[in-house]
Amino acid sequence: MRYNTLLFDVDDTLLDFQQTEANALSALFAEQGITLTPEIKTSYKALNHHLWQEFEKGRLSREEVTGSRFGLLFQQFGKTVDSRQMEKRYRHYLNQGHDLIPGSLELLKKLHPHAELYIVTNGVSHTQYQRLTDAGMLDYFKDIFVSEAVGAQKPMKEFFDHVFSHIPDLDKKQTVIIGDSLTSDIKGGNMAGIDTIWFNKNKLPEIEEIQPTYRIDSLEELYSLLEIEKD
Repeated sequence: MRYNTLLFDVDDTLLDFQQTEANALSALFAEQGITLTPEIKTSYKALNHHLWQEFEKGRLSREEVTGSRFGLLFQQFGKTVDSRQMEKRYRHYLNQGHDLIPGSLELLKKLHPHAELYIVTNGVSHTQYQRLTDAGMLDYFKDIFVSEAVGAQKPMKEFFDHVFSHIPDLDKKQTVIIGDSLTSDIKGGNMAGIDTIWFNKNKLPEIEEIQPTYRIDSLEELYSLLEIEKD
């Protein structure tokens, strides 16, 4: 086994957040009696991505992101909605989603006897715990670090300092972070002084100033990379 401590991101690394998000939005808009047009869906994804980028940079709090996004979305279309109420209902549907990235659960089962596994995720604690529990993944992890509870987020140094201080006998040379986001997972890991594995399943363009230690297109590649037998 190449590393003894593995830090896993959740969304679009272990769980298919894109599918979960699509299902939650469809259910929310149906409940509200609003047609979820392709234009609205595209606008939401762009706005949501921008807001979470601002969160990563420390310019917005999690509450500001989640409490304002639906209000800001409908402002673009000349409508007024109760943004926080829509967020509450959206969160209800989002909590129910635990769609798996292909091979993720099997991978955790194989890795669990050979290394200590941890979750490092930006987001809402209750949502992440609920989804990991429903996906049958929670028991494979020694601890779960969610930005909401930590009080800092990836890629901030404070987030990783907190994580490292709560992992007994941590050896940075034996630690790696696995995630899909260059700007939070890989940048954060680089700044924290640990190896990084960029899971680029969507073939996104690289960012020159953020270089991962390794790149993979599927979780299947982790078996050979981490030197673990699949069967």
